[in-house]
Amino acid sequence: MSEVYGIRRARLRDRFAATGSAAALISRPANVRYLAGGAPPGAVLLLGPEEDVLLCPRVPPGDAADGRPDENLRLGVLPTSAGDAAVAAAELARTDGVESLAVEEHHLTVARHRAIGSVAPRLRLADLGLAVEQQRIVKDEDEIACLRIAAEITDQALGELLESILVGRTERHLALELERRLVDHGADGPAFATSVATGPNSGRAGHRPGDRRVEEGDFLSVCLGANYRGYRCEIGRTFVIGTSPADWQIELYDLVFAAQRAGREALAPGAAYRDVDHAARQILDAAGHGEDLAPRTGHGVGLEIDEDPQLGPAAMGKLDACVPVTVEPGVHLPGRGGVRIDDTLVVRQEADGGPELLTITTKELLAL
Repeated sequence: MSEVYGIRRARLRDRFAATGSAAALISRPANVRYLAGGAPPGAVLLLGPEEDVLLCPRVPPGDAADGRPDENLRLGVLPTSAGDAAVAAAELARTDGVESLAVEEHHLTVARHRAIGSVAPRLRLADLGLAVEQQRIVKDEDEIACLRIAAEITDQALGELLESILVGRTERHLALELERRLVDHGADGPAFATSVATGPNSGRAGHRPGDRRVEEGDFLSVCLGANYRGYRCEIGRTFVIGTSPADWQIELYDLVFAAQRAGREALAPGAAYRDVDHAARQILDAAGHGEDLAPRTGHGVGLEIDEDPQLGPAAMGKLDACVPVTVEPGVHLPGRGGVRIDDTLVVRQEADGGPELLTITTKELLAL
């Protein structure tokens, strides 16, 4: 993998060198990990004119969840009194004769910006923009393999929950159990805060689990994902508890399922982001749910659970092959509940079988 990280850094170096900067300071943790192989807490990456240095506030703990730094990088551990690694990196760039340093302004705080100016007042700071995030959109097969394992872990955790007794248990308890099961099956941790929603809470995007207990006849919607070697996936499913679903539940579920299928089928290299959103949204809009829909149908996943591309009605751009995304439409009826169906997929060429479904837990409306 060292060669891969070197290629990534070289590609970024070409980008910022073309704008007149001799060095770049990478501070956003996911971007540090992408370029360095590991991102110990508080670490920054300095891509310098002579060498690349991973600067850390302390000796890396060797935690697998933080990754393993590329052996071709020089590792610099700051003295206890040195403070911020970003400031130390800027000072190092100055001593190396760098006149212009590209930085991630969208991540660099005002306080950090001022601190850099105080130690290197003649160093010109240029905005690197979202160059690393844009580079991260298309995944290599090693990255996709990590996402695939994350999805397998997530499917296992969810499958085990479905075999247990659910009536009478709280949303909070079920969410904690799911997160424990993720770790039991090999995850470094949850990819995001697990959502479990029952009854009138079901179908809400990002619902925070509370003390409501699962009751007979409830819709139960869950959204969870595993973090495996830094890569994060997402799955969302909705079930009925303890009885045959009511007619309105079947009707609503079939509607959301149709929208989700349309979004999945729209995933293809060259498809516009907004067209994927439209494919799912138009079905729900035609059924009268347009005003209550989420602002987007899906988003990219990888080292962060929410990264580009954004699959929304105003999104600009087109999909490439090997881009992992979610497709996650949902409808919530106030006071009654709702349905969310969410999968992680990888965009593939039609000749390669079309979109690759990573999360495979059944989408059949089950009565648990």
